[in-house]
Amino acid sequence: MEKTPIVRKQYWLSISLILFAICTFMGHAYSVELLNVSYDPTREFYKTYNQTFIEYWQQQTGETLTIKNSHGGSGKQARSVIDGLQADVVTLALASDIDALNRYRTNILPEWQSRLPNNSAPYNSTIVFLVRKGNPKQIHDWSDLIKDDIEVITPNPKTSGGARWNFLAAWAYARSTYGNDEQARTFVTKLYQHVPVLDTGARGATISFVQRGLGDVLIAWENEAYLALKEQGGDQLEIIMPSLSILAEPTVALVDKVVDSKGTRKQAQAYLEYLYSEPAQHIIAQHFYRPVNPNILKQYAKQFPEIKLVTINDYFGGWQKVQKAFFSDGAIFDEIYAEIN
Repeated sequence: MEKTPIVRKQYWLSISLILFAICTFMGHAYSVELLNVSYDPTREFYKTYNQTFIEYWQQQTGETLTIKNSHGGSGKQARSVIDGLQADVVTLALASDIDALNRYRTNILPEWQSRLPNNSAPYNSTIVFLVRKGNPKQIHDWSDLIKDDIEVITPNPKTSGGARWNFLAAWAYARSTYGNDEQARTFVTKLYQHVPVLDTGARGATISFVQRGLGDVLIAWENEAYLALKEQGGDQLEIIMPSLSILAEPTVALVDKVVDSKGTRKQAQAYLEYLYSEPAQHIIAQHFYRPVNPNILKQYAKQFPEIKLVTINDYFGGWQKVQKAFFSDGAIFDEIYAEIN
């Protein structure tokens, strides 16, 4: 029996709706969302990196990714994940914040740091000073930070990973200069007497110094200092490299519990692995982090002057010892803070 025009029209309309539904379903099936929980000064870098990785992943797999970021002080971010924030990956300021994710339950595998090259640190940085243009207070090294008329801006080591690197860089300078930990403690205590406010994260400290005009010097991540310089056009601020600083190694990891629950392990693993690729290492350098690829680092040698650096493992015995001795509840930083307040 021949179909009438109306029946044929309904038939093809039905077929179109079915095909639309199938395409819609397939579109949703191949769209995956990742959450990267990171620390304060990585906002600009990961905004660029995410777009590059999304395009790469689309070309490789045909899959559409949506990548969301959460930023804040590294310690606070770790606490958020511990409290249930569903991070597929964490890209935090230091290894001890990632170790802390297993404080109450197993969120990541204990051997997480060996799963990626360079102990899961795809970029590094160091700690420098940012001062007003012309360096009116003549700040050249750590010893200048404890002069009577100097106000120092640095965030709170209890909430900020960058602040812990700042604290340890100051301690390393003092111990190297004065010869022992007792003198180092005295120096660091004097330094914190010059700190008028402790922001919760590195970006907050930068805002206090740059936008609010607080302080004479900001102790900062190298990348954060360069970014501030770039945004201010170089006519208000300048960077001072101290005689000694610390090799700051931010680390990255899968949150195994989350990726296995969401089924995003493949995408999240690739997201972290791609950080070591040549395109990503160039993006890292362009956002003022130091690439771990030595060939790419050489291409940006003028941007990253040589500076004497100590390492957390060689100078302090690793993050496990450091966290317990300096930053756990009732440890050295708490004692210093109680003493000056």
